[in-house]
Amino acid sequence: MQIIQYKNHVKIHSENPFSARQTFTCGQCFRWQEQEDGRWRGVVCGKAAYVWDDHGALCITGTHAQFDALWRSYFDCDTDYASICRSFAVDEFTANAAAFGAGIRILNQEPWETLCTFLISQCNNIPRITAIVQRLCEGWGEPILSEGQTLYAFPTPQTLAQLSPSDLAPLRAGYRTPYLISAAQAIVSGELSFDKLRTMSTADARRHVMQLRGVGRKVADCFLLFGLHKMDAFPVDTWMKKAAAYYNGDMKQFVDSPFAGVYQQYFFYYVREHQIGK
Repeated sequence: MQIIQYKNHVKIHSENPFSARQTFTCGQCFRWQEQEDGRWRGVVCGKAAYVWDDHGALCITGTHAQFDALWRSYFDCDTDYASICRSFAVDEFTANAAAFGAGIRILNQEPWETLCTFLISQCNNIPRITAIVQRLCEGWGEPILSEGQTLYAFPTPQTLAQLSPSDLAPLRAGYRTPYLISAAQAIVSGELSFDKLRTMSTADARRHVMQLRGVGRKVADCFLLFGLHKMDAFPVDTWMKKAAAYYNGDMKQFVDSPFAGVYQQYFFYYVREHQIGK
């Protein structure tokens, strides 16, 4: 990996191509928004940045030190995605999926934000999820000034734990609203600890987080994969069921892998973008 510092941004070259569009639109995150100039603007852990790709290189505003402190881990820059793609490209379907989504990275997202966004995601679509999350941040997150614009950090569990469903009515999140408050209260009380979940096996962590109100198997696996970076989690939704049709419903060969979550994202993105099985 080669890191080049320019005046206002760094460029990261590696053998693993990066695509901002693929990474930010593959269903794993909801706070990166494409700008008119082609860059993507986002806020992570209270830090704002603009991201774009240049012939497969990752470009991000800021300094080399800022990249090392946060963004290197967030964009999972030290994982060899090219090698992972080669490992599961075993037939025509998987080879096509690997090639089509070659720029996807599994982001190392902040666990609390990830848990909330996937609670909101239930029986929902990406534009509506994004709008609810935006209202949540604007209403209860700390303001951040970036390139002359006011952005907002994700609200803390301490903030949400003190609210009632009526307080959060402006979110228009429906039955999901109490789930957010319940999760925040579990964190504040110590009932739920992300540090402890990280030390557990994926199966044990899944069982533990599914004790939370509103967390079923799919939300749990999305949280484990995108929030705790447990790469063997394999979320299943409608698009994955359509992918499984290629294997008579049996994807065990991919599920039983330490990189099952990576496979899942490539399959999901390929099937959804091609509207396969619709």
